[in-house]
Amino acid sequence: MTWEKFIQTESSKPYFINLEKFLTEEEKTKTIYPKKEDRLNAFKYAKLEDIKVVIIGQDPYHGPNQAHGLAFSTLDTKLPPSLKNIYKELKDDLGIEISKSGNLTSWAKQGVLLLNTILTVEASKPLSHKNKGWEIFTSKVINLLNELDQAIVFILWGANARVYKNALNHPKHLVLEANHPSPLSAHRGFFGCKVFSKTNEYLKLNHVNIIDWQIK
Repeated sequence: MTWEKFIQTESSKPYFINLEKFLTEEEKTKTIYPKKEDRLNAFKYAKLEDIKVVIIGQDPYHGPNQAHGLAFSTLDTKLPPSLKNIYKELKDDLGIEISKSGNLTSWAKQGVLLLNTILTVEASKPLSHKNKGWEIFTSKVINLLNELDQAIVFILWGANARVYKNALNHPKHLVLEANHPSPLSAHRGFFGCKVFSKTNEYLKLNHVNIIDWQIK
């Protein structure tokens, strides 16, 4: 199975066709993020068999020049609060200096799947595309990943990501949980979670090249 084949199969199903109809109608009168060509960006950088880490987010940033199809990643020079906290934890965990760039493409290229469970949003309206079909698609992505017989670390930040824990039961996979990095919950179990070092320890243990978490 390849990402291309998987996406082709899913896009021909009724739920996905209805989702695309919904998005086409919305685009006539509203601003939708990310741009159409970026919505499936998460699947463009690493082959299915090269996925090492899956970080599950909720829905895209809803401001201009932010979302580009990778969970938590932004093209904006102003870093969103959740990403700032991710960088703080990264520095505390691995000593990596806080980057001025919010673009996490360098992670994606190494096999980190930055997967939002909802892949579009209306401008300035978080969760506006909830229950429109994206959750069906991303659940199928997670089920597909769970079947892979390779070392994968799943990072679940917050209650919305933890919903998927029950779908993850492959003995070769590691599931790491923590509170969401948003300012509302970061001090209640996100800071100090050390997911970055734990991830690399697990990959190393399984003879898989570790992730260079430095933002390039």
